[in-house]
Amino acid sequence: MKGPSVVIIGSGPSGFYTAESISKKLDSNIDIVDRLPTPFGLIRGGVAPDHQTTKKISVAYTKTAKKKQINFFGNIEIGKDVSIEELREIYDVVVIAIGSEIDNKLEINGSNLKGVYGSAEFVGWYNGHPDYVNLEPNLNTENVVVIGNGNVAIDVVRVLSKTSEEMLNSDMPEYALNSINKSPIKNLYMVGRRGPIEAKFTNVELREMGNLKNCLPIVNIDLPNKLEGDYSERDQRLIEKNLETLKSFLLIEKENKEKKLNFNFFQKPIEIIGNDKVESIKFEKTKLEGTKLKSTGEVTEINCGLIITAIGYKPKEIPGLKITGGVIENENGRIDTGFYAVGWIRRGPTGVIGTNKADGELVADLINKEFKNQNKDGRKSLIKLIKSKNLKPTSFEDWEKIDSYEKNNAIDPAPRKKILTIKEMLNLCKI
Repeated sequence: MKGPSVVIIGSGPSGFYTAESISKKLDSNIDIVDRLPTPFGLIRGGVAPDHQTTKKISVAYTKTAKKKQINFFGNIEIGKDVSIEELREIYDVVVIAIGSEIDNKLEINGSNLKGVYGSAEFVGWYNGHPDYVNLEPNLNTENVVVIGNGNVAIDVVRVLSKTSEEMLNSDMPEYALNSINKSPIKNLYMVGRRGPIEAKFTNVELREMGNLKNCLPIVNIDLPNKLEGDYSERDQRLIEKNLETLKSFLLIEKENKEKKLNFNFFQKPIEIIGNDKVESIKFEKTKLEGTKLKSTGEVTEINCGLIITAIGYKPKEIPGLKITGGVIENENGRIDTGFYAVGWIRRGPTGVIGTNKADGELVADLINKEFKNQNKDGRKSLIKLIKSKNLKPTSFEDWEKIDSYEKNNAIDPAPRKKILTIKEMLNLCKI
Protein backbone atom coordinates (compact mmCIF):
# COMPACT_ATOMS: atom_id res chain seq x y z
CA MET A 1 0.00 0.00 0.00
CA LYS A 2 1.36 3.38 -1.05
CA GLY A 3 -1.19 5.64 0.63
CA PRO A 4 -0.99 6.91 4.22
CA SER A 5 -1.46 4.41 7.03
CA VAL A 6 -4.83 5.01 8.69
CA VAL A 7 -6.36 3.96 12.02
CA ILE A 8 -10.00 4.63 12.89
CA ILE A 9 -10.96 4.51 16.56
CA GLY A 10 -14.52 3.22 16.80
CA SER A 11 -16.38 0.66 14.67
CA GLY A 12 -19.86 2.16 14.60
CA PRO A 13 -21.54 3.68 11.53
CA SER A 14 -19.25 6.73 11.36
CA GLY A 15 -16.16 4.51 11.59
CA PHE A 16 -17.28 2.16 8.83
CA TYR A 17 -18.54 4.91 6.53
CA THR A 18 -15.16 6.61 6.91
CA ALA A 19 -13.25 3.39 6.22
CA GLU A 20 -15.32 2.81 3.09
CA SER A 21 -14.80 6.37 1.82
CA ILE A 22 -11.03 6.31 2.44
CA SER A 23 -10.69 2.90 0.77
CA LYS A 24 -12.24 4.32 -2.42
CA LYS A 25 -9.90 7.32 -2.54
CA LEU A 26 -6.57 6.05 -1.23
CA ASP A 27 -4.38 2.99 -1.60
CA SER A 28 -4.06 2.72 2.18
CA ASN A 29 -4.06 0.12 4.90
CA ILE A 30 -6.96 1.02 7.17
CA ASP A 31 -7.28 -0.39 10.70
CA ILE A 32 -10.46 -0.10 12.75
CA VAL A 33 -10.01 -0.37 16.53
CA ASP A 34 -12.80 -0.88 19.07
CA ARG A 35 -12.88 -1.52 22.82
CA LEU A 36 -15.54 -4.25 22.40
CA PRO A 37 -14.72 -7.61 20.78
CA THR A 38 -17.59 -7.00 18.33
CA PRO A 39 -17.94 -4.35 15.61
CA PHE A 40 -20.82 -2.07 14.53
CA GLY A 41 -21.27 0.02 17.68
CA LEU A 42 -24.84 1.27 18.16
CA ILE A 43 -26.10 -0.91 15.31
CA ARG A 44 -25.59 -3.87 17.63
CA GLY A 45 -26.02 -2.25 21.03
CA GLY A 46 -28.22 0.82 20.48
CA VAL A 47 -30.72 0.23 17.67
CA ALA A 48 -33.93 -1.16 19.12
CA PRO A 49 -34.02 -4.99 19.09
CA ASP A 50 -37.35 -5.00 17.24
CA HIS A 51 -35.93 -2.87 14.41
CA GLN A 52 -34.12 -5.64 12.58
CA THR A 53 -34.44 -3.93 9.20
CA THR A 54 -32.34 -1.04 10.50
CA LYS A 55 -29.74 -3.46 11.86
CA LYS A 56 -29.28 -4.92 8.35
CA ILE A 57 -27.07 -1.97 7.48
CA SER A 58 -24.32 -4.11 9.05
CA VAL A 59 -24.34 -6.18 5.82
CA ALA A 60 -22.82 -3.17 4.01
CA TYR A 61 -20.28 -2.67 6.82
CA THR A 62 -19.31 -6.34 6.54
CA LYS A 63 -18.46 -5.84 2.86
CA THR A 64 -16.24 -2.93 3.88
CA ALA A 65 -14.55 -4.97 6.62
CA LYS A 66 -13.73 -7.74 4.17
CA LYS A 67 -11.72 -5.47 1.87
CA LYS A 68 -8.08 -6.57 1.76
CA GLN A 69 -6.78 -3.22 2.93
CA ILE A 70 -9.05 -3.11 6.03
CA ASN A 71 -8.39 -4.84 9.35
CA PHE A 72 -10.50 -4.92 12.52
CA PHE A 73 -8.88 -4.96 15.98
CA GLY A 74 -11.51 -5.51 18.67
CA ASN A 75 -11.05 -5.76 22.44
CA ILE A 76 -8.55 -2.86 22.42
CA GLU A 77 -9.51 0.15 24.55
CA ILE A 78 -7.94 3.40 23.44
CA GLY A 79 -6.87 5.52 26.40
CA LYS A 80 -6.37 2.41 28.54
CA ASP A 81 -4.67 -0.31 26.50
CA VAL A 82 -3.18 1.99 23.87
CA SER A 83 -2.94 5.79 24.01
CA ILE A 84 -3.88 8.36 21.38
CA GLU A 85 -0.25 9.52 21.41
CA GLU A 86 1.01 6.01 20.65
CA LEU A 87 -1.32 5.72 17.66
CA ARG A 88 -0.29 9.13 16.31
CA GLU A 89 3.35 8.06 16.52
CA ILE A 90 2.86 4.94 14.40
CA TYR A 91 0.12 6.01 11.94
CA ASP A 92 0.06 8.79 9.35
CA VAL A 93 -3.64 9.35 10.00
CA VAL A 94 -5.75 8.88 13.14
CA VAL A 95 -9.55 9.26 12.91
CA ILE A 96 -11.70 9.52 16.05
CA ALA A 97 -15.11 7.88 15.61
CA ILE A 98 -16.03 7.00 19.19
CA GLY A 99 -19.50 8.56 19.20
CA SER A 100 -21.22 9.73 22.38
CA GLU A 101 -22.01 6.81 24.63
CA ILE A 102 -22.61 8.44 28.03
CA ASP A 103 -26.00 9.78 29.14
CA ASN A 104 -26.48 13.44 29.85
CA LYS A 105 -27.50 13.69 33.48
CA LEU A 106 -30.87 15.10 34.51
CA GLU A 107 -29.79 17.89 36.84
CA ILE A 108 -32.66 17.98 39.34
CA ASN A 109 -33.12 16.85 42.94
CA GLY A 110 -33.69 13.12 43.24
CA SER A 111 -32.02 12.16 39.96
CA ASN A 112 -29.65 9.83 41.85
CA LEU A 113 -32.47 7.76 43.35
CA LYS A 114 -32.74 4.07 42.55
CA GLY A 115 -35.07 3.61 39.60
CA VAL A 116 -33.70 6.51 37.51
CA TYR A 117 -31.77 5.41 34.43
CA GLY A 118 -30.29 7.11 31.43
CA SER A 119 -31.45 5.80 28.07
CA ALA A 120 -27.94 4.65 27.06
CA GLU A 121 -27.79 2.22 29.97
CA PHE A 122 -31.45 1.19 29.77
CA VAL A 123 -31.33 0.62 26.00
CA GLY A 124 -28.00 -1.15 26.48
CA TRP A 125 -29.66 -3.41 29.07
CA TYR A 126 -32.50 -4.56 26.81
CA ASN A 127 -30.07 -4.87 23.88
CA GLY A 128 -27.67 -7.18 25.69
CA HIS A 129 -24.77 -4.71 25.66
CA PRO A 130 -21.92 -6.20 27.78
CA ASP A 131 -21.63 -2.95 29.78
CA TYR A 132 -25.24 -3.13 30.96
CA VAL A 133 -26.36 -6.77 31.15
CA ASN A 134 -26.18 -6.60 34.96
CA LEU A 135 -28.19 -3.38 35.28
CA GLU A 136 -31.25 -5.24 36.63
CA PRO A 137 -33.79 -2.38 36.53
CA ASN A 138 -36.85 -3.04 38.68
CA LEU A 139 -39.87 -3.06 36.34
CA ASN A 140 -42.30 -3.94 39.13
CA THR A 141 -44.30 -0.75 38.68
CA GLU A 142 -47.53 0.30 36.97
CA ASN A 143 -46.26 3.71 35.89
CA VAL A 144 -43.14 4.53 33.85
CA VAL A 145 -41.98 8.03 32.90
CA VAL A 146 -39.68 8.55 29.91
CA ILE A 147 -38.25 12.06 29.65
CA GLY A 148 -37.48 13.18 26.11
CA ASN A 149 -39.18 13.79 22.78
CA GLY A 150 -36.82 12.05 20.37
CA ASN A 151 -36.51 8.68 18.67
CA VAL A 152 -34.71 7.10 21.62
CA ALA A 153 -37.63 7.97 23.91
CA ILE A 154 -40.02 6.52 21.33
CA ASP A 155 -37.92 3.33 21.17
CA VAL A 156 -38.03 2.90 24.94
CA VAL A 157 -41.78 3.33 25.30
CA ARG A 158 -42.46 1.10 22.30
CA VAL A 159 -40.28 -1.73 23.62
CA LEU A 160 -41.95 -1.48 27.04
CA SER A 161 -45.39 -1.44 25.37
CA LYS A 162 -45.11 -4.41 23.05
CA THR A 163 -46.46 -7.86 23.76
CA SER A 164 -44.21 -10.91 23.81
CA GLU A 165 -45.70 -11.92 20.44
CA GLU A 166 -44.74 -8.55 18.94
CA MET A 167 -41.15 -9.10 20.08
CA LEU A 168 -40.70 -12.59 18.65
CA ASN A 169 -38.70 -11.31 15.68
CA SER A 170 -36.35 -9.30 17.87
CA ASP A 171 -32.90 -10.11 19.23
CA MET A 172 -33.73 -8.94 22.73
CA PRO A 173 -32.04 -11.14 25.36
CA GLU A 174 -34.26 -13.54 27.26
CA TYR A 175 -33.63 -11.85 30.63
CA ALA A 176 -34.98 -8.52 29.30
CA LEU A 177 -37.94 -10.14 27.53
CA ASN A 178 -38.93 -11.97 30.70
CA SER A 179 -38.57 -8.87 32.86
CA ILE A 180 -40.74 -6.76 30.54
CA ASN A 181 -43.35 -9.49 30.03
CA LYS A 182 -43.74 -10.00 33.79
CA SER A 183 -43.96 -6.30 34.51
CA PRO A 184 -47.32 -4.86 35.63
CA ILE A 185 -46.76 -1.68 33.58
CA LYS A 186 -50.06 -0.02 32.67
CA ASN A 187 -49.21 3.63 32.04
CA LEU A 188 -46.27 5.06 30.14
CA TYR A 189 -45.67 8.79 30.07
CA MET A 190 -43.44 10.29 27.37
CA VAL A 191 -42.76 13.81 28.58
CA GLY A 192 -41.09 16.73 26.82
CA ARG A 193 -40.33 20.32 27.86
CA ARG A 194 -41.51 21.67 24.52
CA GLY A 195 -44.45 20.92 22.27
CA PRO A 196 -45.22 18.54 19.40
CA ILE A 197 -43.90 20.99 16.82
CA GLU A 198 -40.46 21.01 18.46
CA ALA A 199 -40.36 17.23 19.03
CA LYS A 200 -37.36 15.42 17.49
CA PHE A 201 -38.89 12.02 16.74
CA THR A 202 -39.27 10.98 13.10
CA ASN A 203 -42.66 10.18 11.65
CA VAL A 204 -41.84 6.55 10.92
CA GLU A 205 -41.08 5.98 14.58
CA LEU A 206 -44.14 7.90 15.73
CA ARG A 207 -46.58 6.04 13.45
CA GLU A 208 -45.58 2.72 14.99
CA MET A 209 -47.17 3.80 18.26
CA GLY A 210 -50.62 3.72 16.67
CA ASN A 211 -50.30 0.06 15.65
CA LEU A 212 -49.45 -1.62 18.94
CA LYS A 213 -51.59 -4.61 19.93
CA ASN A 214 -51.97 -3.82 23.60
CA CYS A 215 -51.15 -0.13 24.01
CA LEU A 216 -53.32 2.91 23.33
CA PRO A 217 -51.59 6.21 22.45
CA ILE A 218 -53.12 9.24 24.17
CA VAL A 219 -52.28 12.84 23.29
CA ASN A 220 -52.74 15.14 26.29
CA ILE A 221 -52.78 18.49 24.46
CA ASP A 222 -54.83 20.47 21.97
CA LEU A 223 -53.00 20.17 18.68
CA PRO A 224 -52.75 23.18 16.31
CA ASN A 225 -54.98 23.13 13.23
CA LYS A 226 -52.26 24.53 11.05
CA LEU A 227 -48.54 25.16 11.31
CA GLU A 228 -47.52 28.77 11.70
CA GLY A 229 -43.98 30.09 11.62
CA ASP A 230 -40.92 30.30 9.43
CA TYR A 231 -39.78 26.76 8.64
CA SER A 232 -37.79 25.25 5.81
CA GLU A 233 -39.79 23.25 3.31
CA ARG A 234 -38.28 20.03 4.66
CA ASP A 235 -38.94 20.85 8.33
CA GLN A 236 -42.48 21.98 7.60
CA ARG A 237 -43.22 18.72 5.82
CA LEU A 238 -41.84 16.64 8.71
CA ILE A 239 -43.69 18.62 11.39
CA GLU A 240 -46.98 18.46 9.49
CA LYS A 241 -46.62 14.69 9.16
CA ASN A 242 -46.05 14.36 12.91
CA LEU A 243 -49.05 16.55 13.71
CA GLU A 244 -51.18 14.50 11.33
CA THR A 245 -50.08 11.28 13.05
CA LEU A 246 -50.74 12.67 16.54
CA LYS A 247 -54.22 13.78 15.40
CA SER A 248 -54.87 10.27 14.08
CA PHE A 249 -54.19 8.94 17.60
CA LEU A 250 -57.15 11.01 18.81
CA LEU A 251 -59.40 9.12 16.38
CA ILE A 252 -58.33 5.65 17.47
CA GLU A 253 -61.23 3.78 18.98
CA LYS A 254 -60.72 3.68 22.75
CA GLU A 255 -60.21 -0.04 22.85
CA ASN A 256 -59.76 -1.90 26.08
CA LYS A 257 -55.99 -2.18 25.93
CA GLU A 258 -53.95 -2.98 29.01
CA LYS A 259 -51.34 -0.27 28.46
CA LYS A 260 -51.65 3.42 27.69
CA LEU A 261 -48.96 5.68 26.30
CA ASN A 262 -49.47 9.31 27.30
CA PHE A 263 -47.80 12.00 25.16
CA ASN A 264 -47.27 14.83 27.64
CA PHE A 265 -45.91 18.03 26.11
CA PHE A 266 -44.85 21.33 27.70
CA GLN A 267 -43.78 19.69 30.96
CA LYS A 268 -40.40 20.40 32.56
CA PRO A 269 -39.10 17.96 35.22
CA ILE A 270 -38.28 19.83 38.44
CA GLU A 271 -37.91 17.20 41.19
CA ILE A 272 -37.91 13.43 41.70
CA ILE A 273 -39.51 12.30 44.95
CA GLY A 274 -38.56 9.25 47.01
CA ASN A 275 -36.58 7.97 49.97
CA ASP A 276 -34.27 5.23 48.72
CA LYS A 277 -36.07 4.78 45.38
CA VAL A 278 -38.29 6.67 42.96
CA GLU A 279 -41.86 7.25 44.10
CA SER A 280 -42.96 10.15 41.90
CA ILE A 281 -41.75 13.01 39.73
CA LYS A 282 -42.88 16.64 39.66
CA PHE A 283 -43.21 18.69 36.47
CA GLU A 284 -43.77 22.37 35.87
CA LYS A 285 -45.97 23.34 32.96
CA THR A 286 -44.17 25.41 30.32
CA LYS A 287 -45.15 27.57 27.38
CA LEU A 288 -43.41 29.04 24.37
CA GLU A 289 -43.14 32.76 23.87
CA GLY A 290 -41.65 33.03 20.41
CA THR A 291 -38.73 30.60 20.58
CA LYS A 292 -38.15 31.00 24.32
CA LEU A 293 -39.43 28.44 26.82
CA LYS A 294 -41.14 29.97 29.85
CA SER A 295 -42.26 28.43 33.14
CA THR A 296 -45.86 28.94 34.23
CA GLY A 297 -45.57 27.99 37.88
CA GLU A 298 -48.22 25.26 37.48
CA VAL A 299 -46.93 22.00 38.99
CA THR A 300 -48.14 18.46 38.38
CA GLU A 301 -46.94 15.16 39.84
CA ILE A 302 -46.87 11.62 38.42
CA ASN A 303 -46.53 8.59 40.69
CA CYS A 304 -44.05 6.13 39.18
CA GLY A 305 -41.47 3.50 40.01
CA LEU A 306 -39.23 3.88 36.97
CA ILE A 307 -37.85 6.94 35.16
CA ILE A 308 -35.76 6.81 32.00
CA THR A 309 -34.09 9.96 30.75
CA ALA A 310 -33.58 10.28 27.00
CA ILE A 311 -32.11 13.78 26.97
CA GLY A 312 -28.99 13.30 24.87
CA TYR A 313 -25.49 11.91 25.17
CA LYS A 314 -21.91 13.00 25.62
CA PRO A 315 -18.62 11.35 24.67
CA LYS A 316 -16.43 9.40 26.99
CA GLU A 317 -13.37 11.30 28.18
CA ILE A 318 -10.16 9.89 26.69
CA PRO A 319 -6.69 11.25 27.51
CA GLY A 320 -5.34 13.18 24.52
CA LEU A 321 -8.73 14.42 23.31
CA LYS A 322 -9.92 18.01 23.86
CA ILE A 323 -13.69 17.79 24.28
CA THR A 324 -15.74 20.94 24.70
CA GLY A 325 -19.53 21.12 24.76
CA GLY A 326 -19.87 17.42 24.00
CA VAL A 327 -17.71 17.45 20.84
CA ILE A 328 -14.03 17.22 20.11
CA GLU A 329 -12.45 20.50 19.10
CA ASN A 330 -12.22 20.38 15.29
CA GLU A 331 -12.62 22.43 12.15
CA ASN A 332 -14.87 20.62 9.66
CA GLY A 333 -13.52 17.28 10.83
CA ARG A 334 -9.86 18.30 11.13
CA ILE A 335 -8.37 18.33 14.63
CA ASP A 336 -4.70 18.63 13.70
CA THR A 337 -2.29 17.43 11.03
CA GLY A 338 -3.09 13.76 10.48
CA PHE A 339 -5.78 13.88 13.16
CA TYR A 340 -9.51 13.89 12.32
CA ALA A 341 -12.97 13.34 13.81
CA VAL A 342 -16.22 11.96 12.37
CA GLY A 343 -19.75 11.27 13.58
CA TRP A 344 -21.20 12.31 16.92
CA ILE A 345 -17.80 13.12 18.43
CA ARG A 346 -17.36 15.70 15.64
CA ARG A 347 -20.81 17.30 15.43
CA GLY A 348 -22.76 16.13 18.49
CA PRO A 349 -25.39 13.35 18.87
CA THR A 350 -27.74 14.36 16.06
CA GLY A 351 -29.08 12.81 12.90
CA VAL A 352 -29.83 9.24 11.87
CA ILE A 353 -27.41 6.44 10.94
CA GLY A 354 -27.05 7.60 7.34
CA THR A 355 -26.08 11.11 8.47
CA ASN A 356 -22.64 9.72 9.30
CA LYS A 357 -21.93 8.88 5.66
CA ALA A 358 -21.36 12.53 4.76
CA ASP A 359 -18.88 12.82 7.65
CA GLY A 360 -16.90 9.89 6.30
CA GLU A 361 -16.75 11.41 2.84
CA LEU A 362 -15.76 14.81 4.25
CA VAL A 363 -12.80 13.44 6.18
CA ALA A 364 -11.76 11.09 3.37
CA ASP A 365 -11.53 14.13 1.08
CA LEU A 366 -9.44 16.00 3.65
CA ILE A 367 -7.05 13.06 4.04
CA ASN A 368 -6.78 12.69 0.26
CA LYS A 369 -5.78 16.36 -0.05
CA GLU A 370 -3.33 16.38 2.85
CA PHE A 371 -1.70 12.95 2.56
CA LYS A 372 -0.55 11.14 -0.56
CA ASN A 373 2.14 8.78 0.65
CA GLN A 374 2.82 6.44 3.53
CA ASN A 375 5.46 7.65 5.98
CA LYS A 376 4.63 5.47 9.00
CA ASP A 377 4.08 1.72 8.86
CA GLY A 378 0.93 1.76 11.02
CA ARG A 379 -0.38 -1.79 11.15
CA LYS A 380 3.03 -3.45 11.60
CA SER A 381 3.82 -1.18 14.52
CA LEU A 382 0.35 -1.66 16.03
CA ILE A 383 0.74 -5.44 15.98
CA LYS A 384 4.17 -5.08 17.67
CA LEU A 385 2.67 -2.74 20.27
CA ILE A 386 -0.20 -5.15 20.98
CA LYS A 387 2.23 -8.04 21.45
CA SER A 388 4.51 -6.00 23.71
CA LYS A 389 1.55 -5.17 25.97
CA ASN A 390 0.21 -8.75 25.90
CA LEU A 391 -3.18 -7.56 24.64
CA LYS A 392 -5.75 -9.99 23.22
CA PRO A 393 -7.41 -8.42 20.16
CA THR A 394 -10.28 -9.94 18.23
CA SER A 395 -10.32 -9.97 14.43
CA PHE A 396 -13.24 -9.67 12.05
CA GLU A 397 -12.98 -13.43 11.58
CA ASP A 398 -13.49 -13.78 15.34
CA TRP A 399 -16.60 -11.60 15.05
CA GLU A 400 -17.89 -13.91 12.32
CA LYS A 401 -17.52 -16.84 14.74
CA ILE A 402 -19.58 -14.94 17.34
CA ASP A 403 -22.11 -13.92 14.69
CA SER A 404 -22.49 -17.48 13.43
CA TYR A 405 -22.84 -18.89 16.97
CA GLU A 406 -25.53 -16.35 17.89
CA LYS A 407 -27.54 -17.04 14.74
CA ASN A 408 -27.25 -20.82 15.04
CA ASN A 409 -28.43 -20.77 18.66
CA ALA A 410 -31.43 -18.52 18.09
CA ILE A 411 -34.94 -19.83 18.61
CA ASP A 412 -36.94 -19.18 15.44
CA PRO A 413 -38.13 -16.54 14.50
CA ALA A 414 -35.55 -14.59 16.56
CA PRO A 415 -32.57 -13.65 14.35
CA ARG A 416 -29.94 -14.38 16.99
CA LYS A 417 -29.31 -15.22 20.63
CA LYS A 418 -26.71 -12.74 21.79
CA ILE A 419 -23.60 -13.66 23.74
CA LEU A 420 -23.80 -11.29 26.66
CA THR A 421 -20.33 -11.02 28.18
CA ILE A 422 -16.90 -10.19 26.81
CA LYS A 423 -15.48 -13.24 28.60
CA GLU A 424 -17.89 -15.56 26.77
CA MET A 425 -17.05 -13.90 23.44
CA LEU A 426 -13.32 -14.31 23.97
CA ASN A 427 -13.73 -17.92 25.10
CA LEU A 428 -15.70 -18.72 21.95
CA CYS A 429 -12.92 -17.20 19.85
CA LYS A 430 -10.34 -19.07 21.99
CA ILE A 431 -8.61 -15.84 22.92
